[in-house]
Amino acid sequence: MLLTDKKIPKILMLGWEFPPVINGGLGVACHDLAIAMGSYADITMIIPKADKNQRFDNINLIGLNNIGSDFANLNTEEKTVFSDEKTVFVNSNLNPYYFDGIKYLEEEEDFHKINLKDNLSDFCIDSLYGGDVIEKVKHFAKLATQIAIKRDFDIIHCHDWMTMLAGIAIKKETGKPLVVHVHSLEVDRGGPDSKGWVYHTEKKCMEQADVLIPVSNFTADIIKNHYGICQEKIYPVHNGIRNVKPFKTKKKYKEKTVLFIGRLTRQKGPEFFLDIACKILKSNPNVRFVMAGSGNNYSKMVEDSAKKKIGNKFHFTGFLNTKELNKLLSFTDVYVMPSVSEPFGLSAVEAAQFGIPCVISKQSGVAEVLQGALKFDFWDTKKASDYILNLLKDNVLAEKVKKDAYQNLKHISWEIAAKKVIDTYQQFNFIAN
Repeated sequence: MLLTDKKIPKILMLGWEFPPVINGGLGVACHDLAIAMGSYADITMIIPKADKNQRFDNINLIGLNNIGSDFANLNTEEKTVFSDEKTVFVNSNLNPYYFDGIKYLEEEEDFHKINLKDNLSDFCIDSLYGGDVIEKVKHFAKLATQIAIKRDFDIIHCHDWMTMLAGIAIKKETGKPLVVHVHSLEVDRGGPDSKGWVYHTEKKCMEQADVLIPVSNFTADIIKNHYGICQEKIYPVHNGIRNVKPFKTKKKYKEKTVLFIGRLTRQKGPEFFLDIACKILKSNPNVRFVMAGSGNNYSKMVEDSAKKKIGNKFHFTGFLNTKELNKLLSFTDVYVMPSVSEPFGLSAVEAAQFGIPCVISKQSGVAEVLQGALKFDFWDTKKASDYILNLLKDNVLAEKVKKDAYQNLKHISWEIAAKKVIDTYQQFNFIAN
C-alpha cells in the first residue's frame, strides 16, 4: 500500500529519542523505521526532544521541548488517566538503558495531579537523561495523551518502556489499538531476576497491548518465557539497516584490529571481550583490541585491562558518533559481539556492511539474520577466541564469512521491516488491506 492509495493509515508513534538526540540504537531504529513507513502511512511521532528545524516527508515530528506557547491550545484539564497506579519512587538519576537497581514503595500516589505546563521543562534539549527519568516518563505520558486526544489516528505504536505508560493511557482515552514495538527489555538489561518497576511496566503494557512487535525471535521468546505473554499476539520484525558506502583506511600500526562496539554494561558482555583478548594475546601478540563505547562499567573495564597487563594492546575510545565509528570500521579486521542478551545488534550488521568478518553471540537477534557470521555462546570465550585467531590467519575463511554476510545483507532493510509492520496492521484488521 503506497501513499497514492485512497485510504492512508494514520499512525501515532511514541518514541523516546530521535536523531540527532540519541543515546543508543533505539533512536536510530525509530528514525529509520518511521522514515521507511512514511511511504505507506501518515506518521505523527511524539518524542520528548526534537530539533525544531527538522522536517520529514509524511512524518509530523512533535517534540515536547518545542511546544512552548502553543501548549496553551491543548486541553490541559486534569484527567485521572493513571488512577490505578499505586507506586511511588525514590529519586534516581537513571538512564533508560541500564540501572543500578530501582527502589520502589507500594504506596498511594496522586499520579494524575501534574502541572502540565510546568513539566515541559523536563524535556529541554539538554536534560532528558538527567534527574529522575521515571518521573520524566510519567510526565511524557501525560503530555503525550493531551496531544493525542486532539488528533485523528488509526493506531497507537509505541517504542519500549519509556513510552508504554503513554501508550496505555492513549488507548484508554481513545479506544484505538495499541501496538508495542519491543527493542529491548528489562530482562535483557538486568537479567532474569530483574523484577523492578520497569519490568512490571513492560509486563502490564504488553498484557494490554493488542499486538507486540519484537525485533527478533530471540526477544519474542523472552516475552513469552519471562513475561508470560501469549504467542498469538507476538509478531517479530527484524530491524533493517541504513545503506552505507564502505571504505578502507590504513592503520597507523602493524597489528591486526579486533573491535567491540556497545555500551559498557552487563548486557553487552564487555568482560567477555576482555577475556577473549587475553586468550588471543597468549597465542598471537600481534593483535590490538578496541572497545568503542561508554557505560557504567567503563572504569572497571579500564582497571581490569590494566590488572591483566594487556593495557598496551587494549584501547578504549569512549562514545563515538557515526562518522567516527565508520572510520574505526574502515580498518577493523574482525568484529566481536559477545552480548549476554541482545534483542538485535545493529552494530554487527554495520560491521558486515564494511566487509568485516563477524563473531557474534548466539544470544542475539542478529544471529537470526546474519547466518554467515561465526557464532558462540557468550560465556564460551575459548570458542570465540579460536574463531578470531582462525579468521586472522586464514584469508580463505575470512573471505567466506564476508561473502556469506553480503548475501545476508540483501534481506536486511528498513523497507522490508516497514512492509512487515504494515502487514501486521492489516492482519489484525487495524487498517484495510
